[in-house]
Amino acid sequence: MIWKQNVDLNVLNQFSPNTLVGHLDIQFSAFGDDFLQATMPVDERTRQPLGLLHGGASVSLAETIGSVASTMCLEDLSKFAAVGLEINANHLKSAKKGRVTGTCRPIRIGRSIHVWNIEIHDDENNLVCVSRLTMAIIKRQ
Repeated sequence: MIWKQNVDLNVLNQFSPNTLVGHLDIQFSAFGDDFLQATMPVDERTRQPLGLLHGGASVSLAETIGSVASTMCLEDLSKFAAVGLEINANHLKSAKKGRVTGTCRPIRIGRSIHVWNIEIHDDENNLVCVSRLTMAIIKRQ
């Protein structure tokens, strides 16, 4: 198991009510020994003018899941924090309705750098987006 912190979906879902995560209705939905999963609606908050899931919304979902995953892998949250360093995304298929589900798995969990692979699927399990996120582990001031 990669987690150093207790992963509690209820706590994760109550953590960000007045943030982008809350506005986009990103909900953590599952975790296992080596993955964390969250969902996001495809609706008026997350669609672009053509009615398709906005690529920026997909990236927001990916970065949210990866950032939380990195935080859950830290030994001492009073001394260290995980911050985004780089993210990329390939938008492979459009989504128009329902919810999309992002699943985050580690590529590497090091002392100072974490790299995550995030796959986002639609309700029919079509791969909508694949993203790679690099997180820097920094000392808290």
